[in-house]
Formats: sequence, structure tokens, C-alpha cells
Amino acid sequence: MDKLSQQEEEAMQAVWQAGKGFIKDFLDIMDEPRPPYTTLASTIKNLERKGFLTGEKLGNSYRYTPTIAEEEYKKRFMNGFVSDYFKNSYKDLVTFFAKDKKISASDLKEIINLIENPKK
Repeated sequence: MDKLSQQEEEAMQAVWQAGKGFIKDFLDIMDEPRPPYTTLASTIKNLERKGFLTGEKLGNSYRYTPTIAEEEYKKRFMNGFVSDYFKNSYKDLVTFFAKDKKISASDLKEIINLIENPKK
């Protein structure tokens, strides 16, 4: 599955939030500054071509539905990110943020607690 551009990710965020809908529905959900309708329509068509959405013709419009859940995309993206930038080491990822002071000791304790006591 292709990696999404920032513009595509923003469009997918709106689609995931809506669940399914028409381009106008997604446009209404998006934060300012919103892309022009035609730009979003082009982005949505690209997402459909890449397999992230399916379009169903209803009258003169198309209603789009995501074919991949947001959580599934996050998992694939993060796995690729950790593989590409941290040699598949989540320890190196956490160490990077700890050294850059982007994660606190209390955050790390909470992460350790989640690892030791996973919610079922």
C-alpha cells in the first residue's frame, strides 16, 4: 500500500471522521484553510485509485467509504517509519525522543506500566 502525502492524509482524516460521505461532507469537516473543492475531489480520486477508498455512484455524485481503518493505517505507517528511521528498533525510537526531551520520565513510567499491564 502506498504511503500517503500530507494532503492525502488530511483528506483521509476527514473521511475517517465522517465514516463515509460525499466530497462536500469531507470539506465541511476539514480545518481551515480548507483546500478548494476541486483539489479535494482530485485528492479523493487519487485515494480511490490507491485503494484507500471506494466510490459508489449515487445520482450525479459519488459517496466514498474508507477501505482501510485509521488504526490499520497508523500501524502500517509506524512500522514503516520505525523500520526506515530506527532500524526496526522501538527502543531507539523512544531513546530518540527521550534524548530530545520530547518524552518525560512520567511518560516513560506510564509506557512501562502499559507494557507490564496491558489492557485486555
